[in-house]
Parts: sequence; structure tokens; C-alpha cells
Amino acid sequence: MEHLFTEIMRSFEGYNIGKMLKYMDNPEIISFAAGMPSAELFPVELVRTTQQRILDNNSDQVLQYSPVQGEKDLLLAVIDYLKRDHIHIAPENIMITTSGQHGLDLVGRLFLEPGDTIICDLPTFGGALAAFEMEAPRYFAKDIQEDGSDIAGMRDGINDLLQKGIFPKFIYVIPDFQNPSGITMSLTKRKELLALGEEYKIPIVEDSPYRELRYRGQDIPSLYTLDNNRGNVIGIFTFSKIFNPGLRVGFNIGPPEVIKKFSFIKGANILNTPKLNQDICTAFLREYDLDKHFRKARAFYSEKLDFFLETLNEFFSDLKEVHWTVSEGGLFLWMTVPKHINTMELFHAAIKEKVAFVPGELFFPREYEQFNKMRLNFSFPSKKQVVQGVQRLRNVINKYL
Repeated sequence: MEHLFTEIMRSFEGYNIGKMLKYMDNPEIISFAAGMPSAELFPVELVRTTQQRILDNNSDQVLQYSPVQGEKDLLLAVIDYLKRDHIHIAPENIMITTSGQHGLDLVGRLFLEPGDTIICDLPTFGGALAAFEMEAPRYFAKDIQEDGSDIAGMRDGINDLLQKGIFPKFIYVIPDFQNPSGITMSLTKRKELLALGEEYKIPIVEDSPYRELRYRGQDIPSLYTLDNNRGNVIGIFTFSKIFNPGLRVGFNIGPPEVIKKFSFIKGANILNTPKLNQDICTAFLREYDLDKHFRKARAFYSEKLDFFLETLNEFFSDLKEVHWTVSEGGLFLWMTVPKHINTMELFHAAIKEKVAFVPGELFFPREYEQFNKMRLNFSFPSKKQVVQGVQRLRNVINKYL
């Protein structure tokens, strides 16, 4: 039957990072792989009591279909929540999604036809690459710099593409604590990127899973905030990192004409996001002490990050060819090893030593692949696991050195 598959699906292998979740099933493997928030921060009691209250009082509606755009209560709650970040939108600027990954899929379906070009950083989020791959795009990508995207390089690339008759469909970035590098885009570069997009009439897709998770440094306005509703930015948000990933709820924001089309696509592919899950997210935004919750999360993850960095220094300080980024927030660090080490091969060796990470090549478009990088997650493992896991990782790398 495979000969009947579409050309894209014959070669499509899915979200390879997501496949690595299977290693979480083996309790002997210490995982620095999946971008999992810590379960210690999940507001379990809020979920339990909210779900019970809703089922007791409104089961006939909560278990039914719900509006494609999203439940009105959640839309309004999100609008109020975004005001914390100086983002002021109306209901026509927002649509509830079934996770941030769904939001990325909608972007790809709306803007891309096979062969269309995306501008992005190197590396970039592997989940976005997987979502966009369904439309078989091409990429123009530049190495991310210490202060974020290489705006000058992007400008040169866009001019070169335009001379060839190629008009890029959008610029995809994660400005805050980028996944996988952990790098944050400076305010200067955010303004330059907005100016670049506006000059060439190329929309900017701003992926924002981690903005609340800043542990050091000063807050920088989001691209959407800086754009001030001029319609040049599409925002992708999720509750996965700030609340919990199991509910699979997120939201996209943008110009009304974009949101309208998103709703058409969503209605055709998944129809609606479960109302019960949306109502629980509404309770999180309306009834929970968000300031207290985020303070707790920042303190908790900040300690984890500091401990992880201390442990890396303890076990790797003598290896000058091994280095890593130091993020101001988020969930990830980006490690570089000597060029002769292929981290996909290293990954399979590491699994035998009961430690996991994500090989770096999964964060690059195929034509830009680099093979001596890896992403490390510090938010999920315990301190004991961090020490054991980093030691195991050092032992594996030693064998390749």
C-alpha cells in the first residue's frame, strides 16, 4: 500500500524528538532528552477540584463539542493574561489550539506550499521543522549568535532570494531562551528583526513557550508587544511549560485574517479542542495565584539550572573542546563536542550507559545539518540524576575522545 502514499509521506519520519519519549519508560535511563517540565510544579489540586466541579455541575456541556475558535471564557482569560506582557488583543486576534505543536502545524498549512522558503535560525526547534516538513519547504538559515538571530545575514539572504524570484513566506524565531540553544534575542535585534520583516512584508512567527521562565537578567518585550498590533507578528503559545503538557492546550495570536484561516484549518483537521481541558486552563488563569506560581517555578528551575551548570563544570572543565551555552531561562542547554564526534552515534552509545540527550542534527534543516551538537534538558531530572547522568555522559564522550 505504500506506493499509494503521497510523495511527502513516503519520506516523512515524524517528530523524531517526540519518539525519544519512549526512553522515559525505562527508569534506569537518566534522561536529559525530552523538554519535560517538572511534575513537582503541576497544580494537581487545582486540576482535580476544577475537573470535579465542572463534571458535577456541567457534564452535559463539558463533554460535548465546543466552538472551533475556543471557549469564550478561555479566550477572554487569555486576553487578560496577555496584558501582563503588554499585549492587547481582541477575540478576533486569538484562537485556542490543541498545544503549541498544533499551532505550528496551522502556520505551516496556512502559508506553505511545497518548495516555499522559510527563514530561521541555526539551530532551531525540531518540532517546528517536523510540523513544517509536512509541506516540504526549503530553508534559508543563519547561525544564531550570542545575542540572537543574525539579522544582517538574514537580510543578505532575503535579498539574494528575491533576486532569484523567491519570496520567503515567513521568518520563524524563538526569541526567549531558544529551544535548543537557550539563547535570548536582544532588544536591539528584536527591533531590527521587526524592521526587516516590515520592510520586506515578511511575517514573523514568534514561538513563545518559555517567556514566563526567566531566572536571571532583565525582561525584554516580546516581538508581538513591540509590533504593537501592526499585524506583522504571529504568536505561538502553549500551556505546556507554564501549567502542564498533559492537557494539550495552547493558543495562537495574530491578525484577524490569519486567525480566521486558522479556524478554517482547525475545523477541517481536529474540529475543536476538548472543552474540559480548556475550562481547566481557564481556572488556572482566573483562579490560581499566577504570580506565586511563576515565582515558585522560576526559583525551582533557577536552582536546577545552577546545579546543572556546576555539575557540567565539575565533569567537563578539563575538556576545552566541550562547551555549552548558559541560558537566562527556559529548559535547555546546548552542548558542542569535538567535530569528529557524531552525536547521533554518541546517543546510541549513551543509551547503553543509561543516559539520554537529543542529538543536535535533529534541530537543523537537512541541508544545514551539524553533527557535533546536543541538547540537554535540566528541568526534569533530580539532582542525584544530574550528577549520575553527567558522569555517564562524560564517560561516553571519553570513549570517543
